[in-house]
Amino acid sequence: MSIVALFGAIETGLLYALIGLGVYLSFRVLEFPDLTVDGSFPLGGAVVATLILQGVNPAIATFIACLAGALAGLVTAWLNVQLKILHLLASILTMISLYSINLRIMGKPNIALLGQPTILTPLQPLFNSIPQWLVIPIILLAIVIIIKILLDQFLNSEIGLAMRATGANPLMAKAQGITTERMILLGMAISNGLVALGGALFAQIYGFADVTMGVGTIVFGLAAVIIGETFIAPTTVMKATLGAILGSVVYRIAVALALNADFLGFQAQDLNLVTAILVALALVLPQSRSRLGTFLKR
Repeated sequence: MSIVALFGAIETGLLYALIGLGVYLSFRVLEFPDLTVDGSFPLGGAVVATLILQGVNPAIATFIACLAGALAGLVTAWLNVQLKILHLLASILTMISLYSINLRIMGKPNIALLGQPTILTPLQPLFNSIPQWLVIPIILLAIVIIIKILLDQFLNSEIGLAMRATGANPLMAKAQGITTERMILLGMAISNGLVALGGALFAQIYGFADVTMGVGTIVFGLAAVIIGETFIAPTTVMKATLGAILGSVVYRIAVALALNADFLGFQAQDLNLVTAILVALALVLPQSRSRLGTFLKR
């Protein structure tokens, strides 16, 4: 694999790290299996692309895209909290609805942003002195680090601790006076806001938004979280979020290696198969190591 392909995998991994952080918040912190991300990721891309074409400042368009994703998360949480619909079913209903909503927003299945100003346009002079395949990963790394620090601080704040308590033990949290319904609404909003941010950046970096670009997003997010936990034990919030970021990058590099390894015979259409194999390995390896350690102690 060439150095350009390697940095391309790192770039994609850092982009999907935002999804990993969002899925970590819903899946691990709130214990809320959320398929909304398959719709909120393209929602972020659809909103930002449509607004940019309407002449809106890319930074403002990106912020509005995050708010749109947060609203999608709120809808899922509201269906679960207020209407008592099972969380998994509530997220599926929202995800299906977002497919039609994204089509409505864009007016067609996809939008091209080639030649349009993006959030990266002010940094264009850097591309003249430093290769683009190196600049974009550095920019994404800075964004991901900032988001990670903010998320760490939030989850260690009073509200964040209340949210973690809600996910760990809702009955105990209610007994302590925590309004668990509000915590679920807030957590799901932040989670899908992060995913929509990833979708907005994806559309601006790769120059298009497509209604189908969210297919398998939840699998990517879960892969990042699970693979990250095999490398870094999530004993603290800082380690857990770092693991989600690392897991996303490692996952994308592993996929790139698998698809570029001729002896394995994988092709581009085998992406989902490679994903399933990697996630299965990430789930099995920690158990195998634990069993091996127990066996050796005997």
